[in-house]
Amino acid sequence: MLDPKKLEDIARQIQNNLPSGIKNMGEEAEKRIRSVLQAQLGKLDMVTREEFDVQTKVLLRTREKLNDMEAKLTLLEQQLTAGQAVDDKQQD
Repeated sequence: MLDPKKLEDIARQIQNNLPSGIKNMGEEAEKRIRSVLQAQLGKLDMVTREEFDVQTKVLLRTREKLNDMEAKLTLLEQQLTAGQAVDDKQQD
């Protein structure tokens, strides 16, 4: 198996020995590709990682509040049911 570091050295040597016109063409192509990709990605309806993380935290807090409210509602329903059972017994 070839050592990745040796492959990097070989690639660097080849790049260093290329004529400057070819080097510039490769660098220019890379810049153009990068700008096209950035432009196309900018058109997509996406959020940044930071925005995603913030919304995830908001969602978790909302979920916790919802769970608390559901627990309180269950408790209130149980109390109401128990109270109605007592009232029914007293009426009998």
